[in-house]
Amino acid sequence: MTKDQIKAIAQLVVAVKERNGKPVNVYVVAATIESFGIREVDVKEDYGFDSIMHLAKYVFKAYNAVTLANLKNNNQRIAEAKRHKKLALSGYITVKNTKRFISDYASGIIHLFPIALQVFSIILFGFSLWTYSEFNNLQSTAVVLGVIFGFVLSAGFVQVMGKQVSFYWYNEDYHMARDSTLRIIKNGALLIFGFFLLSIIINFFIPFYPTLFVVITFSYAFLIGLLLLVLAPLYALKQRWMISLSILLGTIVALSLHWTTGLHPYPVHAIGIITAILIVVGYLYFFFRYYLKQNLNVKKKPKKMLSVYRNFNYFFYGTFIFMFVFLDRIVAWSSTLNRDIPFLIYYEKDYEIGMDLAIIIFFLLGGVMEYAIHSYIRRMDFYQLQTKYFEFNDFNDRMKRMYFRHLRIFAVSTVAIIIFIYLLITQPWGYSSGFDEALTPLSIKVCILGSIGYLFLSLGMLNVLYQYTLGHHRPALLAIIVAFVVNMVVGILLSRWVSYEYSVIGMLAGAFVFMLLTTRETSRFFKNLDYYYYASY
Repeated sequence: MTKDQIKAIAQLVVAVKERNGKPVNVYVVAATIESFGIREVDVKEDYGFDSIMHLAKYVFKAYNAVTLANLKNNNQRIAEAKRHKKLALSGYITVKNTKRFISDYASGIIHLFPIALQVFSIILFGFSLWTYSEFNNLQSTAVVLGVIFGFVLSAGFVQVMGKQVSFYWYNEDYHMARDSTLRIIKNGALLIFGFFLLSIIINFFIPFYPTLFVVITFSYAFLIGLLLLVLAPLYALKQRWMISLSILLGTIVALSLHWTTGLHPYPVHAIGIITAILIVVGYLYFFFRYYLKQNLNVKKKPKKMLSVYRNFNYFFYGTFIFMFVFLDRIVAWSSTLNRDIPFLIYYEKDYEIGMDLAIIIFFLLGGVMEYAIHSYIRRMDFYQLQTKYFEFNDFNDRMKRMYFRHLRIFAVSTVAIIIFIYLLITQPWGYSSGFDEALTPLSIKVCILGSIGYLFLSLGMLNVLYQYTLGHHRPALLAIIVAFVVNMVVGILLSRWVSYEYSVIGMLAGAFVFMLLTTRETSRFFKNLDYYYYASY
């Protein structure tokens, strides 16, 4: 046997082990050798054996005791690493719950910095990255509609981005992570642009608004939508600090131009948003470039129809969530009951202020949801390792008890947040101090009803997060569609029969239905958690 043949056999041993791990018998080795495209006629010259079976016997017997026993294929190494990681969880989850809650809650709240920055900016300076306190009602209508369309049209793509890019990223397929990011951003931008062309065509034949109004609305929709699209992969890549930095720098640019130039707020907003977009695009370019240099293997791209099948539930869930959130505003602003409006949809300040205050409860509960979902994942991984396969009912019961503990934390946090909102709208240091005006009774009424609605919505979304971790996504989509229909029907009826501001009750009713449906499904989910856990892998 020549030196080259010995080297070739050694390489073959490694290849067999990488393919199958430790072979069960000689026939597995023979089949693996054939799967490499090695023919009978090649064996004599390349390896020094008369047949594949002779080579397989030599590989199995001669190397099984030493070489094969010490080798591990990729799957074995990954499984072993995961096992060590899971075992380490025993110490990880024993950290005091209070400390863990504070850490996770703070993490969730910090991620809301970009939104908080816009709130503080408009309170302190009357100007932010996309709002201006001195807009008249028509200008506010154009801008707010643009922002709403930007959020709604990009929402589905943002949801898909979070799932698709994180999947490739955690599997260290950096090429596909980058390609998915570019493809989703491109498709999202094309959808927003297509919506603009459709709006122009419809408005040409049925002139609901002046053409300039449509152009301004589209400009904000496109810029906000594109900003959300480029920010979305940063969540999946765990680079959330760049979201805050880009929004901060974009806001600083917008404020600087507003203070030092005579430019109209429209171009100032555009420049500020584009600045934030360019910062993120530049960062993503160098970020992917760095990781791609370390991974030169280009994997085959998935088929488009397969990607659509895997992601359409996530796409429509994201879209309907944002449609649900903004629907009550559209319904209220399109009602002519107790108000005279010049256009089909016309901004109403008092209603918007009430809903802006109400949504605070949703943002502050974001920290609770962050803690709950992290705690859920930590304990699920640990308990499944600790529980024997025939004790699956015990595993399900322990996780369900954890779910009820989370609900208690949710309830206590809600009470604290409600007290804060009450003080914010009633005390001199609250809203009246920031805006130099008192809240109207209508704004207070909308705030109270809207807060209850956002509370139900938050609980429903927490339920969905539990299910999404194990790929249980179809019931969530059906629940938000039903909730959307309830929101629309109840909101339209009450805003046309009672008063326009009662469209908020449509949102409250829809959120309540969403909470009920998702809670019922989550209860079923935890009863069969063992099945969903193992079916997801």
